Amino acid sequence: MRLDQLASRVTTARVFAIAGPAMIANVTTPLIGIVSTTAIGRLDEPAMLGGVAMASFIFDCLFWLFGFLRMSTLAFTAQAIGAGEKKELRVHLVRGLVVAALIGAGLIALQLPLAAMLFAMMGGSADVTQAAKTYFAIRIWSAPLALGNYVVLGWLVGQARARLALAVQIAINLVNMAATVALVLGLRAGIAGAALATVLAEACGLVIGLMIAGRLAGGSLVIPRVALLDRVALIRMLSVNRDIMIRTAALIAAFLFFTAQGARAGDVTLAANAVLNNLLLASAFFLDGLANAAEQLCGQTLGARDRLGFTAATRLVLAWGFGFALAVTACLAAFGPDLIDVMTASDDVRIAARNFLVFVVFSPLLSVFAFAFDGIYIGATWARDMRNLMLASLAAYLSAWFALRSFGNAGLWGAFLVHYAARGGLQALRYPALVKASFGKSS
Repeated sequence: MRLDQLASRVTTARVFAIAGPAMIANVTTPLIGIVSTTAIGRLDEPAMLGGVAMASFIFDCLFWLFGFLRMSTLAFTAQAIGAGEKKELRVHLVRGLVVAALIGAGLIALQLPLAAMLFAMMGGSADVTQAAKTYFAIRIWSAPLALGNYVVLGWLVGQARARLALAVQIAINLVNMAATVALVLGLRAGIAGAALATVLAEACGLVIGLMIAGRLAGGSLVIPRVALLDRVALIRMLSVNRDIMIRTAALIAAFLFFTAQGARAGDVTLAANAVLNNLLLASAFFLDGLANAAEQLCGQTLGARDRLGFTAATRLVLAWGFGFALAVTACLAAFGPDLIDVMTASDDVRIAARNFLVFVVFSPLLSVFAFAFDGIYIGATWARDMRNLMLASLAAYLSAWFALRSFGNAGLWGAFLVHYAARGGLQALRYPALVKASFGKSS
């Protein structure tokens, strides 16, 4: 098949066949937090509510750090599909699951020193910290399960089976919500019940995911030991995972720095920034879904050595991403003040949030390129360049904050937008050279 015929297959329909389910999954996920917060909140114990919030934030960052399990599995699977190496699909899944199990077991084994370090950094009150420790001690046992789900979801999306991935995610969310209500409100298990509900949900999700994977793999996930321990493949996987992990750590550092600086500016500013960050999630729902599409399509076309298809996927993801960014920007400009009023009853927080709303309104127009190129780079496994450019973006962010710090919270938001611009801009500048290196001069 000629390259122009392969490229013609990269259509808007294919983009949204992957991006659509991912967007739906992103929209439904916050429901878990809403249900958990409501269930714990009805117990009328503020320390428990604060403990769940603190511990959940810790797990969000901790598991996010190992998000490379989903990304690399997705990329390797998509590339194998494109290259016609279907026998490698089971190998990529099982190899990822083994790494997830080892990391999860390591987190469980290190839970005591890990908890001591993390809670010391958080600096919560004694009652809140004690509640958070209870939650942590139970939910940490979900680590191998949650990381295993990362692998399964990446494997499914890597094969463009986004609807099956969505089904698994919805199952996890529904079990989590139902178990939370039953354990917290029905059995009065308190914060321990909320943590146990998450463990049960991750376990159910992994069982469902493995059942689906088994059927897709022809009824068996058993692979030869020689294939599992292939030295060249292992080195490549570990190298890509290492670079994505460093990249993710730099991204987490940027968000933590933003939160810390907002906290130093006072409670009102911290609360206002939290409200505005919730508005940012609106654009993230859509842009992250399109990034998922970029990961799969760019991975598959790279595996097929289809340069025209690769560039077609890039153009479509960037074009649709920018279209969604414009729509979100317009919505935030029109309804931002009203949304702020819905999210907080404090007049001081409302005024502060409105003062900085302009930064959030325009952020999707910058973040779209960061999201899109993240997906492109992950699909192509350009992990080393992604790592280096993220570190450069972090340096640009901190430099901008240092230069703008006299402007207070406005300077902090300005630096945050510089970070978005640097992420997308640097990856865009590097993109042509990487395409040339990956595909050669000919098209």
